[in-house]
Amino acid sequence: MLVYSVKTSFHDFAIIISLFQMRWRTVLLQYCFLLITCLLTALEAVPIDIDKTKVQNIHPVESAKIEPPDTGLYYDEYLKQVIDVLETDKHFREKLQKADIEEIKSGRLSKELDLVSHHVRTKLDELKRQEVGRLRMLIKAKLDSLQDIGMDHQALLKQFDHLNHLNPDKFESTDLDMLIKAATSDLEHYDKTRHEEFKKYEMMKEHERREYLKTLNEEKRKEEESKFEEMKKKHENHPKVNHPGSKDQLKEVWEETDGLDPNDFDPKTFFKLHDVNSDGFLDEQELEALFTKELEKVYDPKNEEDDMVEMEEERLRMREHVMNEVDTNKDRLVTLEEFLKATEKKEFLEPDSWETLDQQQFFTEEELKEYENIIALQENELKKKADELQKQKEELQRQHDQLEAQKLEYHQVIQQMEQKKLQQGIPPSGPAGELKFEPHI
Repeated sequence: MLVYSVKTSFHDFAIIISLFQMRWRTVLLQYCFLLITCLLTALEAVPIDIDKTKVQNIHPVESAKIEPPDTGLYYDEYLKQVIDVLETDKHFREKLQKADIEEIKSGRLSKELDLVSHHVRTKLDELKRQEVGRLRMLIKAKLDSLQDIGMDHQALLKQFDHLNHLNPDKFESTDLDMLIKAATSDLEHYDKTRHEEFKKYEMMKEHERREYLKTLNEEKRKEEESKFEEMKKKHENHPKVNHPGSKDQLKEVWEETDGLDPNDFDPKTFFKLHDVNSDGFLDEQELEALFTKELEKVYDPKNEEDDMVEMEEERLRMREHVMNEVDTNKDRLVTLEEFLKATEKKEFLEPDSWETLDQQQFFTEEELKEYENIIALQENELKKKADELQKQKEELQRQHDQLEAQKLEYHQVIQQMEQKKLQQGIPPSGPAGELKFEPHI
């Protein structure tokens, strides 16, 4: 499961806790300012003139509010809550609709926070206090796991750069600015992190395969190697994959997914059909959905030889490629204008062949050896800790046995003393040592 590059182990811990339940499968990675614009702006889509007789299985689109997908940030919930509250302020919403991307990214829009209503500011203050409380709980859990005491929680809050820790009770323009910039920075590196995690996944898979082969005799090892090569060939034997974003690829979606006549293919209509939330953009999630047909040519969850983790990496590569080709202003959104300009390029009509993952090498032998060395070091550390815990367990057992022996010895001494008292005619003692007198009737 996936983590960000962070400054300290405390930051690591917060990220790991928040991302633990995140699915490996497609996760939308958007800039904070893009998430804001998607949530707060509702642009009217231009009606599409389509011959309804050629469209199969038309389903009415519900007008319900579309929930924004998980950004993957460890402060994702806080980010969404802040946006939901800001959405209720008419002044801020109007300013946002007029603001350009650079104004949002630079933080100039954050200054408008000073003009929002008192009711909105009060809600934002409460959200910040809750977030600070959550971070403090994460820090405490981390310190408890390290058995560390006497640490300054306020100082440790500095490690989280999506809010102003100096004022934990008030949400100010500085907080909004920090939240936007932190999310923007984190998400810019998120795709790179996913690629690195995928590379580690592939190296671990190969490492485990080789370790398993070492446990087999020569005959079994040859059988496994033969099976491995056979599965590899089966996986590579798939239909041609169209170049992502090319005319051939989009026409295939137009025909097979949209149920339209390929001879009537129209880029403008295609864009509006696949702008699912009708906001005037194709975002990363909407783009990735276009590649499903191509991915199904290569990957089938029912086939042993097809790895679904690799399928998601292929989807990510396709989306990145199209974004690099089409998204000219690099805002991670494709406008209708950008989309139409891309369809005029030579690459759209005559693209190069697309190399799938099975045609590429994920890592070198040297990289694998280095990774195995890291694994070996980690295993040694875990073994040391396990040995230490075993020693502690044995010591605790020894102390327990010693206490039980002392307790038994104590009871034996008490019994002997009681027997002597009885022999001497002294009344027996109670539990607290008091004398017991038997009443004479």
